[in-house]
This record gives sequence, structure tokens and C-alpha cells, in this order.
Amino acid sequence: MCATGGLWIACGSSKADRKTVDLNNKVMIPPEEPLYTLKRVWLTKKEINGYYYGFSNQALWPLCHSTYVQPMFDESQWSTYKRVNNIFAQSVLEEIGNRRALVFIQDYHFALLPRLIKEARPETTVAQFWHIPWPRQQVFSTCPWQGEILDGLLGNDLLGFHTVRHCRNFLTTVNRVTKARVNYEKAEVILDEKETAVCHFPISVDFEQLSQDAQKGKVKREIKRLKHNLALEGKSIAISIDRLDYTKGIPQRLMAIERFLDNWPEYKGKTVFIEAQVPSRTQISSYRKLGEDVDALVAKINQKHALGAWKPIITLVGPSPPNTLAALRCMADLCIVSSLHDGMNLVAKEFVASKCDNDGTLILSSSTGAARELDDALLINPLAIDQFAASIKEALDMPKSERRRRMRRKRGIVRKSNIYKWAADIFSQLAKLS
Repeated sequence: MCATGGLWIACGSSKADRKTVDLNNKVMIPPEEPLYTLKRVWLTKKEINGYYYGFSNQALWPLCHSTYVQPMFDESQWSTYKRVNNIFAQSVLEEIGNRRALVFIQDYHFALLPRLIKEARPETTVAQFWHIPWPRQQVFSTCPWQGEILDGLLGNDLLGFHTVRHCRNFLTTVNRVTKARVNYEKAEVILDEKETAVCHFPISVDFEQLSQDAQKGKVKREIKRLKHNLALEGKSIAISIDRLDYTKGIPQRLMAIERFLDNWPEYKGKTVFIEAQVPSRTQISSYRKLGEDVDALVAKINQKHALGAWKPIITLVGPSPPNTLAALRCMADLCIVSSLHDGMNLVAKEFVASKCDNDGTLILSSSTGAARELDDALLINPLAIDQFAASIKEALDMPKSERRRRMRRKRGIVRKSNIYKWAADIFSQLAKLS
């Protein structure tokens, strides 16, 4: 947005959002040196509940992640989802007018938006990135409105996913559900003589910025503060940083920690597991229950394995300040990412980018998109608790030379395939289609 001086359309929520916009619901960003325009769309509480907390996160999110939480297909939430997509379409079309334009749509909240824009302005170039997995066709077919969702997404000229597998799953779904022609070799769909290119663009992080932040004095001071306040001196430190979401495999990770301590009690008092958690979507009952279950499991493990003043698991309930997150990544000997299913998982890449000394080990779920790139991590099946526990021991025992070799390779990958390459690849592909 900064590079193009474009317009970003997003939902506004707080009183501060309303106070900062002009009569056209716009504000220049950043205020001190304006580079692009932010336009606010206002939704009612009922619309937010039905569209965001409802269909987006109680139907599409569990449907696409396939993590044993049953999607809820509610007719009224679907109606609200459609209404909100129309609200955003009108906001976009107001800005386009009669000009040629490029519209870049983000994520699963706007599955219907591409078609709505294309129907009104066929000459508009429309691209979308779907930030979560696309499931197998048999799974997606349980959605009663799968046809409308696919038709909406095929309004795009370019549709992006994290991995080749997600692209293939989408193409297969389209092939079996719609009348569109699917060319698997070219990874494109043709519907009513209009082509949609389907490509994979693994999202990433700002490697250079994260590396620079890791070396700042305020981060080093935060490391000293945390080590003192949490009594971490002389101990091996393992971290996990997650939203409290059932896709992140948090209970499974805690069970693996418990099994690790059961099997290798000699690590008691020598290793600390820091769980940095950010409450999420607490309006949804499955998320509230997850929080309660995690709290109970942490309490049980700490009671079972405590040794004097030492306890194995320290929970930091966030959101934590950026300096604290940077400090956690820098001082950690081990980062554990145990997602049951994740489109990518940027925590893994943030950890790698922060390890400027090339020292540290990453345990990474093979069910993440990141595992396709960071295959020098210790890859785990988060549901195989015994193997998971053994991987924790392997990580803590790994020779320094081996840790450094693996980390150097991972850092090279994330340095090369950073967030700017992700964006550049998308727009380069769009240029080829124009």
C-alpha cells in the first residue's frame, strides 16, 4: 500500500476509528507521513456477530482447517455473510467509478466479493489471497452453499493459496462441483470463457526487520528482565506463541510436555516451557472451552511435576508487547509449533528470523504450510504424543554444531523468501495475466 499509494478498505470498530476519519470515512496512513488511504466500512454489532463470529469463524474456519471441530452452517449467518460482502462490494465500487483498477482481496471473509465486483465492473482486475488451508473436496462438500462460494471465488483473475496442495484441493473441488473447465497443468479454471489462475504464494515475514529488532538494546534489556522475573537463569527455555485457537494444537503440546517429564524426569528443574497465549474469538463457545481446558491442563501438569519453587510451564496471557515477543524468540533454545492444521504459521518464521546467532531449534508440525519450506526443523505429528515428547528431548540434546547448521539453512530460506517476495510474486503474476 505504501509503495503504490493505494486505498485500503477495512472494517472500523472503535470510537477512535470514527473520530479519525473524514466525512468520506477515510484517513491518510501513516498520519505523520501519509503514503496511502484507509477507508472504513461500518458494520452493526448484529452484522459482525453473524458475518465474522458467525459464518466466517463458525463455518468456514473449522471447515477449512478440518480439526475435528464441527462447522456450524446457519442460514441466518450465511445471509449476513452475503449482506456484508455486498456492503464491501459497494464500498469498492464507489472508489473504482469508471476507472480501470486493481482490487486485491484478503482472506476467507470475502469469498463472494470477487464475483460481485466483476459483475459490476468486468474490466477490473481482481486478485485474492486465501490465508487459510483449502480442504479436500469431500470435506468442502459438506457446506450447503459450496456452489455460491466457488462461483464467488472464480470471479478472481488470480486466486492465491499458501501451498501447492491447497491449490490442488481447490481445483479438484471446482472440477467436481461446478461446470467450469479445470486445466490442472496450467493451474487455471475457465468459467463462462473467463479464466482464473490458481497459484501458490507461501506467505512470509519481514526477515531483515525482525533480525534488526532482535539486536536492539531494548530487546536485550527485556531478556534480562524476563530471565530475572521468571527465574530462568541457567535453564533451557522452550517457547510457544499462539492465539488460543483449537487449530494450534495447544492441548496436544501440553500433553507432550507432560509425557516428556514423565519419561525423562532428570530435566525437571532444568527446563522451562513458556506458553505465550493471546485469547481469541471468546464470543464463540468452542474457544471459551479451549481456554478453560488449557488452563486446567497447565495447572494439572504444574502440580504434578513442580520441584520446589520450579514449575515446568509458565503462561503469559497476552497480547504481549512486541519487545517481549522479540525477547522470547531471542532467548529461547527451542520453539514449539504444534498446529493441527495451519495454512502457513508465521510464528515459526518469526522465530527463525530472530535467531541472529544461528542457535536454536524449531519443532514444527508437519501439518503446517511452513513445514514445506523449513524441513530442517524437527517435524512432528502433534497427535503422536510419545513421538512428540521424544522430539522435545532430541531438541534439547542436539549438539550445538547441528543446531547451528540447521538454523543457518532455515534463516537462508526465510531471508530469501520474505514478505516482500510474497507480495512481488503475486503482482508479477498479475502483470502476466493483464
